[in-house]
Amino acid sequence: MKINFQELTTAHPTNKTSMAKLDTVIVFLVGEDRKLSPLASAINKQSGGALLKAVMSPKFTGKRGQYITVIAGDSVKCDRIILAGVGSLKTLDRKALEAIGGGIVPQVNAVGAKSATLLLEDLKIPGIAHTEVAARIAHGVSLRAYFFGKYFTKKTADEIATFSGFTVALADSKNVTKFYGELEKLEAGIFLTRNLVNEPANISYPESMAEECLKLKELGVEVEVLDEPDMYKLGFGALLGVGQGSSRESKMVIMRWNGLGKGSKTQPVAFVGKGVTFDSGGISIKPAGGMEEMKWDMGGAGTVIGLMKTLAGRKAKINAIGAVGLVENMPDGNAQRPGDVVTSYSGQTIEVLNTDAEGRLVLADVLWYVQKHFKPKFIVDLATLTGAIIISLGTSRAGLFSNDDKLADQLYKSGQKVGEELWRMPLADVYDKQINSDIADMQNIGKDREAGSITAAQFLQRFVNNVPWAHLDIAGMAWTKKDDGITPKGATAYGVRLLNELVRDFYEGK
Repeated sequence: MKINFQELTTAHPTNKTSMAKLDTVIVFLVGEDRKLSPLASAINKQSGGALLKAVMSPKFTGKRGQYITVIAGDSVKCDRIILAGVGSLKTLDRKALEAIGGGIVPQVNAVGAKSATLLLEDLKIPGIAHTEVAARIAHGVSLRAYFFGKYFTKKTADEIATFSGFTVALADSKNVTKFYGELEKLEAGIFLTRNLVNEPANISYPESMAEECLKLKELGVEVEVLDEPDMYKLGFGALLGVGQGSSRESKMVIMRWNGLGKGSKTQPVAFVGKGVTFDSGGISIKPAGGMEEMKWDMGGAGTVIGLMKTLAGRKAKINAIGAVGLVENMPDGNAQRPGDVVTSYSGQTIEVLNTDAEGRLVLADVLWYVQKHFKPKFIVDLATLTGAIIISLGTSRAGLFSNDDKLADQLYKSGQKVGEELWRMPLADVYDKQINSDIADMQNIGKDREAGSITAAQFLQRFVNNVPWAHLDIAGMAWTKKDDGITPKGATAYGVRLLNELVRDFYEGK
């Protein structure tokens, strides 16, 4: 999607020179009072009252999320006019503005247009500058217009999304361009994550994902890739056990963004991602139905990679570590067996009762490595870890587990702000005892089926060594089966916006 901003001229819209600048589709915002703006009123008059008739129709109330498309008529220099309901201006926030932008996309695609222009006259929205209004709407358009279509070869023209260019015309286009520039860096990280997660597992596997990480060097990110011999020497028995049944070699990638300068002694913040590029379940094999979805079991790693691209792209004033464990969990004659005991990098032993509880094994070694080698201020890990979290919370928010109230509160507030919501879940000794093993330091699943996402988090907590830590179980959030808001069907890149906001609001420059 190409986003442009241009000056909104004060010329009357019936002026031929001014009208020649209008796109094939133009968009106006309409509040719950259903009043037309001055420019919309002028075009309404030119169109014989078509806009006012549409606005006053029983099915359009100006409610946020409502859209109505009007055929402009021969007298107006555009083909269609989209009226976008915004509801009460007093209730609009950045999330709402982005959602309004996202909602414009299917409306434009529905009429087969390639481009559209929003004529944005000054809106008095409490606490939000006019330039940010423009940028947020454009941001929503860009995020919703994302389309992963590289493997289609026979779609007809009417089946392909046409919308590829969006312009916002406003009185202060120069300042909004600067504001939007930073959002573009965020979009780049989001799109990288979506691309990685949407790719099939024969394309996105440990080695190819490590290669994507190496491309971040172009932005100044330091990237180190550990291969299997490196990890064997270190003693990564937990991670390597997961990947031993695959012909794909396991990898661990450490990405370092030194936004405060290489000489800075400031503790970094750290983000860790589960990167199981395909999860068959191993010997504890999953049911065939839906197994194809397990290509996105590397969603946590995808988010960390996209976040690092965002931080580097916008030159964030922060020292940050991104670490991902990349493995493929497959069943073969060399695969890990239920009942095996492995020794993790921490030295703690683990009885593997279920090879489909593999993500926590991968994270165990990566978490210990990060806390040991980088001494971070905090660690946040992200993982599509348990189906149990979907049973608990559905697909509206991720599970948050933490040993630190301050960090948990910061994450919750950041999620609320950007619309990537979290719900804090408990950690307690009563759950921790459920993963005590009869023959090893711990087992990788609880003694029964209850509290599955909690016992998984308790397992991870044993590998952070009292560093402030939070675990985000994003199993219900990394993928969506429907177009919604600013997110099209497929990979969501959940967490990139949330963690970028966490860094910006609470840690950047400090």
